[in-house]
Formats: sequence, structure tokens, C-alpha cells
Amino acid sequence: MSHPSKHYLIVNHSASFDHIKARESLDAALILASYDMHVSLCFIGDGVFQTIAKQNAELIGAKDFIASFKALHFYDIEDIYVSETCLSERQLSGPSAFNDASLVTNSQITALIDAADVVLTF
Repeated sequence: MSHPSKHYLIVNHSASFDHIKARESLDAALILASYDMHVSLCFIGDGVFQTIAKQNAELIGAKDFIASFKALHFYDIEDIYVSETCLSERQLSGPSAFNDASLVTNSQITALIDAADVVLTF
């Protein structure tokens, strides 16, 4: 008997190296996807700092997990959303850690949350 896969939306609102939350979020995404769950990632608030390419974690003695984002497609995690408003508020632009992330509005984020079976926030 097979069970339908749930759709997990992982909402990231913590900056890259403020807490362990950002790393835990990535771990949760990879674990869920390894069990064939449909996983989407959304970056809002200070979480948009995680989307900056080429962060130098060694300067603060942290492990660089941002490079692991490149492995997401191996786990079929392809739905990646970044708040356009939060990027703008933090004056962020330029290269992203994701090649194919979608910039979304606040109303689109609300729709993503409503459509998910399970929402995890980190």
C-alpha cells in the first residue's frame, strides 16, 4: 500500500550564520527529499541572506553549508522561492547561490504556504 507524498514547504527566515537554524533547515530538506517527499524551499526575512553566493564562512569560524545548496537538485528539490520584497529591503542583488530560484511576491508566498501540506520554519 503506497501513501501519497506530502508537500513540505521549508520557510527559512534566519540569516546564514546567525543560528544553527539555517543548517538544520538544509538537513531537514535533504532528509525529507531522501524519503521521496516533495520539498520546496522559501527564503524570507533575513533568510534571504542564505541565497547570497560565495559567502566566506571561514572568516567567522563557521562551516560553509551554502555550497551544499548545489546538491539540492540531486535530491529533486527544485522549487526554490526567494522573497523579492525581502531582497529589496536588504538591498541584496547579484549572484545567487541558486541558479533557478524564483523571485516571489508576498502574496505568492502566502499561496505557497496555503498549498503546502506541512510548513516547517527555521
